[in-house]
Amino acid sequence: MTERPRLKDGKAEMLITFIYYKDMQKGADFYGKVLGFPLAIDQGKVSKIFRISEGGYLGIVDEAEGMQNWHEDKTVQICLRVPDADAWYEYCKDAGVNNLSRMFNSERLKIKAFVFDDPEGYQVEIQESTE
Repeated sequence: MTERPRLKDGKAEMLITFIYYKDMQKGADFYGKVLGFPLAIDQGKVSKIFRISEGGYLGIVDEAEGMQNWHEDKTVQICLRVPDADAWYEYCKDAGVNNLSRMFNSERLKIKAFVFDDPEGYQVEIQESTE
């Protein structure tokens, strides 16, 4: 049996979560311009990959070009942990994001958070640790 390849420090170089869009540019504008994440990898008309954290990336894929298809049911939630959820809440309210929830606290999860939908219906949660 072939030996498993070794990873530097036991880690992959990055984790990329790909979400599929009918209108990739709309998603790229939302994550790049509205939420302000830097474009890390531009794969042309196939995908735009944004750096969300040190090792976490989000790829916006044109469903006509990618390996999967857009689907009406959105079974992925993008969760962003930030130091100041209140500031992000005010910003998202002013930005007019879709389906903005109220701010909520979860003592069980030790977070305060809110959710909204991105332009094609993926739920985004912004949360802050309360510990």
